[in-house]
Amino acid sequence: MKYKILIVDDEEMITDLISSHLQNCGYNTHIANNVNEAMEELRHQPNLIILDINMPGTNGLELCRNIRNHISCPIIFLTARITEQDKINGFQYGGDDYITKPFSLKELTARIEAHLRRDERNKNTFSIFTTPDGLIVNLSKQTISYGDKEITFSKKEFDLIEYLITNKGQVFDKEKIYETVWGYDAEGDSNVVKEHIRKIRNKFQEITGNDYIETVWGVGYRWKN
Repeated sequence: MKYKILIVDDEEMITDLISSHLQNCGYNTHIANNVNEAMEELRHQPNLIILDINMPGTNGLELCRNIRNHISCPIIFLTARITEQDKINGFQYGGDDYITKPFSLKELTARIEAHLRRDERNKNTFSIFTTPDGLIVNLSKQTISYGDKEITFSKKEFDLIEYLITNKGQVFDKEKIYETVWGYDAEGDSNVVKEHIRKIRNKFQEITGNDYIETVWGVGYRWKN
């Protein structure tokens, strides 16, 4: 699979230079010379974004903040200047790294490779969860098994399990779970969370004899294994 990289800079010379170099390195590239073009190019679901900070109109920091809740890939900022406060601002807005202009294409490529490797490791790390008693939750295949038995859950039940297990140890109240799993515009209310958790627990108990979701009284729920 060729990684897709989105390059965002208002200077066409820079985007063309980086694009040509990365294509020679085996990457697929997409170019945007302003924020509107960048938003359009996001439809390609890039694996990494190279983003200039100092662009006219909406700058790179604002763009990063606007898209970070929807885009999980690494974002490397390009900037003509770098101070400690610049770095702090960039990280707070959702960036992962910085490289200053003028920059070495060799260094840029090395940073890209490092971030892509790290991102791939993280995806692999969190694709399968296990518990000491033998429960296996495969997030990629959306399956849950215990020994040689597969436990069947509805899509919403699995989404709820995935949310809790990927945030293992954290406690979430039913309102937060409802907003995240069902969405802000869903019809109904957060009371449906309690009923779904009851059904999930019954299915786990029937097959494993264990309860993996803990109720923290007066607070909410968490995955406890």
